[in-house]
Order: sequence, then structure tokens, then C-alpha cells
Amino acid sequence: MNRPAENISVGSCVFQFKVDYERSKQIPVGMAFYSDIVSAGGHLWRVKFFPRGELEADQEYVSIFLEHMSKSRSVEVMFEVFMMGRDSKPCMAHRRRFVQTLEIMEDKDSSDCWGWGQFIQGTILEKGYLTEGHVTFVFSIMIIDDNCVLVPPSDIGTHLGRLLDHADGTDVSFIVDHETFHAHRAVLAARSPVFRAEPMSEATMPSITLHDITPATFKVMLRFIYTDELPLEDELEDSSTEMFQNLLAGADRYSLDRLKIVCAQKLWDKVSVDTVATILAWAEIYNCQELKNRCIDFFVVE
Repeated sequence: MNRPAENISVGSCVFQFKVDYERSKQIPVGMAFYSDIVSAGGHLWRVKFFPRGELEADQEYVSIFLEHMSKSRSVEVMFEVFMMGRDSKPCMAHRRRFVQTLEIMEDKDSSDCWGWGQFIQGTILEKGYLTEGHVTFVFSIMIIDDNCVLVPPSDIGTHLGRLLDHADGTDVSFIVDHETFHAHRAVLAARSPVFRAEPMSEATMPSITLHDITPATFKVMLRFIYTDELPLEDELEDSSTEMFQNLLAGADRYSLDRLKIVCAQKLWDKVSVDTVATILAWAEIYNCQELKNRCIDFFVVE
């Protein structure tokens, strides 16, 4: 069966490159600065940056080239460059992009470089992008392959979720406010160092009573332990601020660090003049520094 032709990204890398431009203006034409070597799509790359141009004809411009560093098969690459403005936000006014099929030769004496000898005039760069003597570039490298075999996304969370939905094979249960939840010791121990340290592996403790957590909160937390995801908003029985505050407390109690971050983002989405003080207090109690900083910034702005 034939399918329509399509290009598929098989690897990418995005990174910043900060240049001390005031000092770099002292170097001669044709001298380059190099980025770190990065990996994208199984290939190694680096960026060559000429602050005074690669050639004499380019000396009023900045030159930028992408250099292929690997000995490997031919590859199609998309290279994109833009700069950060003085407000520390991406500026697309001088964005450049190319898509190039690289035919990798046996003779590596010749350099595999593609880019722009006249990327931007130095005077324009200084007026629009220079901040405290520095200029920041953002480079994006995307490898494209139209002959790759599609690999489906992982569905282990779906399968473990089904495992939770059936009582078969469960070997421990939790009683939370008269509600019983069945689970698997091995899964809990693998996901939470707190569960791993507790004596639930003893045959004498097939049932554990939990306090200071509601059944609704424990149900969502247990689902996250198995699937690494929260239920969708329309599947949550309760998506209130209080629910995510309680879930944050449970995540902190059982050292579920990723769940803490997810809860912090959910709480930030619900920040308002009426809720910010309470959310800030919870961020302080449960050591969510990023959420705390955002709440403080919200206070300042409002």
C-alpha cells in the first residue's frame, strides 16, 4: 500500500550561543569562534561564528556556518538561526533558515559547511541586539529523513493503567477514609522511595491505613504512579485549586517529584488576585521554588 510522501523529523537540537561581541570585534577577518559540538539525529554538528566575516568581502557582516562533524551517511538537515532581542525575547526580524541535503563524502579533508557569509551587518547587530557587550544567538538543527521507520510512542502507561484497573495480581491494599484501593508493591516501590522504605512488603501487612489524605486525592495520585499522567480535566472528579493543593501535599509526602512539578503548573494556571496568597503559602510549605517565584512576581505586577 502506497502512502503520500512526507518528511519526518528524526532528531533535533536547539541551543543558545552567547558572544562577547565587544571583544570579538578585535579579532581579524576570517577568524572564527566555535560552538560546542552537539548531537542531532545521530550526527555531530557545530556552528562556526565569524564576528568580522569569513572573507574580506564580508568584513562588515557577521558570518555563520553549520559544520557537519560526523563521518556518516547522507542526511537532510534544516538549520535555523535567530537572535535574542534586548528584552531577552526571541526576535525574528533577522531569522534565517536553510534546508540542505548533505552528501557525505569519503574525503573529509574538505569541510562540510553551509550557512551565510553575510548573515547580518555588524552595525545593525550592535544597534538592535547588543546587550551589555554581548549578543545571543539561538541555533536550531533539525534532521529530516523521509525513509525512516515510524516508531509509535510509548504506551507503557496505558498498560500499567489497565493493570491498576484490575485486581488481578495485586498484593497490597490501602484504606483511606473507609475506601479501599488495591495496588502492586513492586510498582509502588519502583516509583516512590517512600513506599519502597515502608514495610508494606511484609506478608503481615497486606493492608495499610493512610491518614491525612482524601480518597479522591489518593485515587489520582495512585493513577499517576502507574501512568505518569494526570487524568484529563474532564475526567477529573475535582479539578479545583484545593484538589491540586492536596495532590501537591501527597506528592511531597511520597517523593513524587514529577507530580509535584505538574501540580505546581496546575496551580500556577489557577493563580488570580484571590488565590495567589494561598498558592504562595503552599509553594513555600512544599518547597516549590519556581511556583513561589512566580507568585511573588505576580504580587509585584498586580
